[in-house]
Amino acid sequence: MGTSSRMTVATHALAWMARFCPGRSGGIVTSEQIATSVNTNPVVIRRALGSLRDAGLVESQRGQGAGWRLARAPESITLRDVYLAVEPEPLIALHSSPPNQECPVGRAVPSVLREVYDRAEESMRAELAAVTVADVARATIART
Repeated sequence: MGTSSRMTVATHALAWMARFCPGRSGGIVTSEQIATSVNTNPVVIRRALGSLRDAGLVESQRGQGAGWRLARAPESITLRDVYLAVEPEPLIALHSSPPNQECPVGRAVPSVLREVYDRAEESMRAELAAVTVADVARATIART
């Protein structure tokens, strides 16, 4: 079972866009430009940006001058917004197949753990809501 880097890749892309083309008035950038910073294939970036577009965080432009731009100001995009856009699965999954329903533990453990996992995920979402893409972009500038 591996962990996902979708959140990190999407946040990196948005922070890069915020730094180099902030706001709706910013220029159009390509997935290739962002991929150079992330050090990944542009297809990975396009997938992430597609999810962010579906969530209303970025916009795409087709045709001549095709590319991407922020749909909202970086100050108005929280990491919670990014997380909800790119992480379709729960933070911690339950059994991939139902446990033995004849066993009292097997019958009850999924609902018990789901409650715990839901609280943990809500705590994480609250933390992510306190940080914006602009905060991440500013912190990257401070560390260069």
